[in-house]
Amino acid sequence: MQYEIKQDDKFRFIEEGIGEPLLLLHGLFGALSNFSGQIDYFRHQYKVVVPILPLLELDLIHTTVGGLEKYLHKFVEYRDYKDINLLGNSLGGHVALLYVLRHPERIKSLTLTGSSGLFENGMGDTYPKRGDYEYIRKKTELTFYDPNIATKELVDELYETVNVRMKAIKIIALAKNAIRNNMGEEVNQIKQPTLLIWGNNDAITPPFVGQEFHKLIPNSELHFIDKCGHAPMMERPEEFNTILLKFLRKLNEPAAVA
Repeated sequence: MQYEIKQDDKFRFIEEGIGEPLLLLHGLFGALSNFSGQIDYFRHQYKVVVPILPLLELDLIHTTVGGLEKYLHKFVEYRDYKDINLLGNSLGGHVALLYVLRHPERIKSLTLTGSSGLFENGMGDTYPKRGDYEYIRKKTELTFYDPNIATKELVDELYETVNVRMKAIKIIALAKNAIRNNMGEEVNQIKQPTLLIWGNNDAITPPFVGQEFHKLIPNSELHFIDKCGHAPMMERPEEFNTILLKFLRKLNEPAAVA
């Protein structure tokens, strides 16, 4: 299903449904289509919001995880979202971590899936390798347990991006900044209920990363999805949505009486 991309001031985003905001943040090579399974599923119960992060539009000095967090803050303030259920995949999870630590008053819950912020296998010093389609195809396939999910359309889109010199420079800048911006000493300050959904076969942020987040974030729960890579919401949307819905519903249940 195609959704309208709204334009409000300088912000571009999808917003579907009514209710509590469920705000979804894509990763470095992500796009709005990454969350099509979640928009379709949750728009009947939540206001599903997917901002287009300006990954390659910021000036080079602000092409950082912190720069993206500042952009997200301006977007949330401008739209005045409150009690947000914030979800991020990969780099989007890293941005979500920074945001919840800086602006906890806006956030009701946090969900991370394949998030950077502690450890990730970089694409290597030569990445992105311009002009080598086969190299780009193999790197795209690494994202998934099932390489067939790396469709020609997906590979073509990435190939086109990395063959623009300034875009390639910004991708490298963001990837290196994410690796340097380790949050191991900060995430224990997160008070919000936190859901961790990890692919058991994630080659970029392997399962031990999910376990480490679980150990460090006090009020967290961890779920693994088998035969699944770095983008569970794309690769196994039904299992992902079932886990997320159960978590979100639990937040609204009255506290058990001792």
